[in-house]
Amino acid sequence: MKEEIDFSDFSPTDYRYAVDELSDYLSEEAFVRYKAKVEAAVAKVFEHRRILKKELCDEIEEAASKVSAAGVYEEEKRTKHDIRALVNVIRNKVSEEAKPFVHLGATSYDVVDTANALRYKDAVMKVIIPDMLELERTWIYLARREKDTLQIGRTHGQHAEPITFGFAIAQYVDRWGSQILRMKKASENLVGKFSGAVGAYNATSLIFEDPEDFEREVLAMLEIKPAAISTQIVPPEPMSDFVHSIISSFSVVANFCDDMRHLQRSEIGEVMEKVAEEQVGSSTMPHKRNPIGFEGIKSLWKRFMPQAVTMHLDQISEHQRDLTNSASQRYTQELLVVFDYSIRRLQRISERLVVDRERMRENFMISKDNIIAEPLYILLSYYGHPDAHEYVRRKSIQAYAENKSLREVVEHDEEISSYLRKFTEEQKEKVFDAEKYVGIAAKKTEKVADYWDNLLQTGI
Repeated sequence: MKEEIDFSDFSPTDYRYAVDELSDYLSEEAFVRYKAKVEAAVAKVFEHRRILKKELCDEIEEAASKVSAAGVYEEEKRTKHDIRALVNVIRNKVSEEAKPFVHLGATSYDVVDTANALRYKDAVMKVIIPDMLELERTWIYLARREKDTLQIGRTHGQHAEPITFGFAIAQYVDRWGSQILRMKKASENLVGKFSGAVGAYNATSLIFEDPEDFEREVLAMLEIKPAAISTQIVPPEPMSDFVHSIISSFSVVANFCDDMRHLQRSEIGEVMEKVAEEQVGSSTMPHKRNPIGFEGIKSLWKRFMPQAVTMHLDQISEHQRDLTNSASQRYTQELLVVFDYSIRRLQRISERLVVDRERMRENFMISKDNIIAEPLYILLSYYGHPDAHEYVRRKSIQAYAENKSLREVVEHDEEISSYLRKFTEEQKEKVFDAEKYVGIAAKKTEKVADYWDNLLQTGI
C-alpha cells in the first residue's frame, strides 16, 4: 500500500497496489511521453534522409520531450481527439518551418500501438522480469533448504504418497522459470507500425519510394520491430500473446498461493505466513493468524484473469479497424501493475515463510501404514503375482476392518510369502518403512534447482 494515499482516486490499483517504479512506463504521463517519443523518431528519420534540417528536427525533439499529459488533455478538450491534441501541443512549441513535419505521414495508431508496445516491453524487461527473477531465486533457495523435509503428497485433497516439501516447491521453480522465458519472448515479439490509416502505406508512399524502409528506420530508432503487415492497427496476436503470458504467469502465482494457504489450515498447519508483531488477524478473534497474503494475491488473480477473455475479444476489429478495443485496451497497464505488486508481495512472504517440519512429519505419520500399498503392489506385480492390485486392495480393506496396519495383515500371509522372499533388502526397506519411499524427490529437487540457478547466472 502506498505511504501517501490520494483518497480521490477511483481505482485500488492507484491507492493500494501501485508499484512506483512502473509509473515511468505505465502511467498516463508515461503514455503521453512514449507517444511523443514516436513523433520525435519520425522527425529524426526525416532529418537522416535530409528532408528536414537538423535545427528543425532538434526543435521537434525538444518540444516532444517537454510534452505533458496535462497539456495534452487540456488540448483534447478542444479537439476531442487524443493524438491530434498531442500533435498540436508539439506543433505549438516549434517554428512555422518545423510544424509541417510533426506527425507527417502518420495515423493515430501508428503512434498509439507503437507507444504501447514500447512501454509494455520496457516495463516488463526493466521492472517486472527482475522482480520475477528475485522470486525465482527465493523459491530455488527454499526448494534446496527443504529438499529432505518429509511431507505427505496429496491428490484430490487426500493423502497419497511421500514427497519432500522441497520437491513441492521445485514444481513451482520450474513452472515460474518457464513463465519468465515465455514472458520475455512475448515482450520481445511486440511490434509497432508506421503504415498509415489503412496499413497500405498510402501517405508515406507519396513521399518515399520505399515506405516500408522508412517504417523500418523509424521503428529501429525506437528499438522495436515492425509488423509484417498491418491495417490501421497492428495485428492483435502479439499483444494477445503478451497479455496471455502475463495472465498465465499470474495463474502460477495463484496456484502457489492456493497450495500454501491450504497448508496453513488449522488441521494441517504445515506452513505459515510470518506476521508482524502488531498485525491483527481478526476484528473479533485476537488469536487468528490468517493467510491474508496468499488469499489477497489469489483474489487479485481472480479479478484480472478474465482479462484474457477481453484480450481475445479485442482480436476482432471490423475491416481495417473499429474503436471497440479503444477502451478495453486501456486496462492492460493495470494488469501489469497488479501482477508486479503480487510478485513483490509473494517474494516477501516466501522469504519469511515459516515451515513446520515437525507438523509435516506428524501429518505424514497419519498415513504411514497405508503408504505401503503402492510399493507392495508394484513389487508383487514385478515378481509375478497375477493380480497384485486386487490382492493389496482386499488386504487394505481387511486392515481397516480389523484396525490393523497393512503390514501386519500381509507380512505373515502365506498367499504372498513366496513373493515377499524375492524382495531385496533395499526393496523391503522402501516397502515397509514409509519414510524411505520418497523416490528421487530430493535428487530431482536439486536437479531442477541447479538447472534454473545456472540459467539465472548465465542470464535469462
